[in-house]
Amino acid sequence: MPESAQSATPVTFPPAFLWGAATSAYQIEGAVREDGRTPSIWDTFSHTPGKTAGGETGDIAVDHYHRYRDDVALMAELGLSAYRFSISWSRVQPTGRGPAVQVGLDFYRRLVDELLDKGIKPAITLYHWDLPQELEDAGGWPERDTAHRFAEYAQIVGEALGDRVEHWITLNEPWCSAFLGYASGVHAPGRTDPAASLRAAHHLNLAHGLGTSALRSAMPARNSIAISLNSSVVRPLSQTEADLAAVRTIDDLANGVFHGPLLHGAYPETLLASTSSVTDWSFVLDGDLRAIQQPLDALGLNYYTPTLVSAADADPKGPRADGHGASSHSPWPGADDVAFHQTPGERTEMGWTVDPTGLHDLIMRYTKEAPGLPLYITENGAAYDDKPDADGRVNDPERVAYLHGHLRAVRRAIAEGADVRGYFLWSLMDNFEWAYGYQKRFGAVYVDYATLARTPKSSALWYAQAAKTGTLPPLETT
Repeated sequence: MPESAQSATPVTFPPAFLWGAATSAYQIEGAVREDGRTPSIWDTFSHTPGKTAGGETGDIAVDHYHRYRDDVALMAELGLSAYRFSISWSRVQPTGRGPAVQVGLDFYRRLVDELLDKGIKPAITLYHWDLPQELEDAGGWPERDTAHRFAEYAQIVGEALGDRVEHWITLNEPWCSAFLGYASGVHAPGRTDPAASLRAAHHLNLAHGLGTSALRSAMPARNSIAISLNSSVVRPLSQTEADLAAVRTIDDLANGVFHGPLLHGAYPETLLASTSSVTDWSFVLDGDLRAIQQPLDALGLNYYTPTLVSAADADPKGPRADGHGASSHSPWPGADDVAFHQTPGERTEMGWTVDPTGLHDLIMRYTKEAPGLPLYITENGAAYDDKPDADGRVNDPERVAYLHGHLRAVRRAIAEGADVRGYFLWSLMDNFEWAYGYQKRFGAVYVDYATLARTPKSSALWYAQAAKTGTLPPLETT
């Protein structure tokens, strides 16, 4: 069908489809020293000179801790049916051990109540990269004990909020926690130890399994427990045997290292082989894989752009392993023989190619990989250089087009049999974008960082119309 005809055909979603937006605690809350909260690894990392753009931190962020009622009211105005947010572990359990600080839990109780009062389903992510600093000082994710501490924390939050919150996510993008945090060092805690990154990946998997068991013991059986993976859509530069082998290597490190044990109870043999020069995997103990492979109620998929790889050029000046930032250390242990390439096409402010076909392909992959498992798109969005016009309006037609294209890809997958039950736009509003500080704006709502005033962009208004009608507005109306 020609594109013009496709654009004229209404794209309508199932009636129960969740229209959501997502955020994370350190990126929006601020109030980092209030009500008993102690430093997380991101507090420490962002206050370390040279680690973030302009030395910017999440100390204030967008002050959601104090403005949450107004933010929830804005979500209601936009017609959102769901809101995915994360819990600050060190706000609830400041040392990562022992009893909860009730005043910290009370903030999330108030937030949940406010959401429910407005008819918005809360979706809680327990861990979005902000490990309590005391646990990192004890070794962090490369240490097995951290997985047990996470299970204790999950039990605390599940007991406090499980009666009112039905949608739960244990971990967000454990790949970033393991490999950007412990291999390339571009994310907190900023370590560059490939062997430690693989240990971290395993203990994050174990944390998910133990945390899932803890949540199930603490909450009503009706609640849904998932994990959000930033699974990569890895494509070869050519169909040569060497380039296809490069795809296998990166697919194992990006995807198989998590979905292997989570869905199938084993790490891929090809992963174990490709990383054998880095580690012998002796940290995988008897019973670990059984503990990790807990039945999931859903799977969250985060998608932004595809990955293009080949066998590494023999020329040392040629493309090499992607460092995901300014660091010269690779986040891909054992993949020195793989080169990364820029995919062609339109790019966002992050330099990421806009390619909705990758989201469709990802959904269909997991429809086959985990038949019968409901899927949610728990993150998808784009950063652009948004600025208010003379009247204070923020027009972002590029983001509208991005959302339109990716939501069409979701609907196409549903038509092909995928059980996708919701979509969470990243992000609700502009916020602290990790090592990029406040330079990159992913929000559908513009935040003036001087005044913290919120202004819905044209993309927010477009998405609101989609959420309220269940049908994508045509691009011509924006």
